[in-house]
Amino acid sequence: MTKLFKRHLTKLASAVAFAAAPGFVGSAMAAQPEPWQMGMQAAATEVMEDVRWFNDFTLIIVTVITLFVLALLIYCVVRFNRRANPVPSRTSHNTMIEVVWTVVPILILVVISVPSFRLLFKQLDIPEYEMTIKATGYQWYWGYEYVDEGMQDVYFDAIMLSDEQRAELKAEKGLTDREVPRLLATDYNVVVPEDTNIRVLVTAADVIHAFAMPAFGVKIDAVPGRLNETWFNATEPGMYYGQCSELCGKDHAFMPIAIQVVTKEQYAAWSEAAKQDVDEANSLLASMIEEEKNKTAELSASSELKVATR
Repeated sequence: MTKLFKRHLTKLASAVAFAAAPGFVGSAMAAQPEPWQMGMQAAATEVMEDVRWFNDFTLIIVTVITLFVLALLIYCVVRFNRRANPVPSRTSHNTMIEVVWTVVPILILVVISVPSFRLLFKQLDIPEYEMTIKATGYQWYWGYEYVDEGMQDVYFDAIMLSDEQRAELKAEKGLTDREVPRLLATDYNVVVPEDTNIRVLVTAADVIHAFAMPAFGVKIDAVPGRLNETWFNATEPGMYYGQCSELCGKDHAFMPIAIQVVTKEQYAAWSEAAKQDVDEANSLLASMIEEEKNKTAELSASSELKVATR
């Protein structure tokens, strides 16, 4: 049975019997869009931290330039209107002003270019990586393959949960809207370990898509017949969401990306089980995450009790 046939068989089974499929694994929320959010999502990688810094850095420069130009406009309106200056100057050249308005913009661009090129190099230069995942864009969902030695048979499609599936999942597992976000949650999550350099090979099977994960500072085109590559190293466990960011057809808005970052111990257990059955591996991971949550809650309760009894 070919991988392509297995992939479409898995997709059909997921659509017909979603409630029985244990593919979805809940996890602590780490980064996702918020209502009325204006700024960027919290950084989950060093690259994204640099992206946020560069954004703030350029915003300061743009703000200073805008305020300076505004001040010049106000000064010109007040100082050189017809009433205040009835006899206008006939000056046509000023060497100093012309030198300044040529040199200063060049210096500003140089100041911006240095961190810009450094960040671009950091994004494009793939460091020594510990694992590789291949992401393939389809109309309209993502397919993932773990291509490292021993993991070649681990592959699945990640299809967005409908409102009916979300409602069923929330009722069955007692989850909240934030834990199963609309238009972002998928039936299968990409599972990766924290603090690990992960290379992502990106391609498409039909039209051009784009693999974008805001919290990781990752955005790269998925082009049919071509393999593009990017990388990330997530520093905090949790769920991270992205979306296709290329206009790829009528369901472009409904092919989200869900990446679940877990501890290295949890990933080791998941990857070993996934070699045999991804659904069983996800069930194991869900139980491990639930156990970790219970331990954390118990420790927190114990600490609060000690504080209260002092």
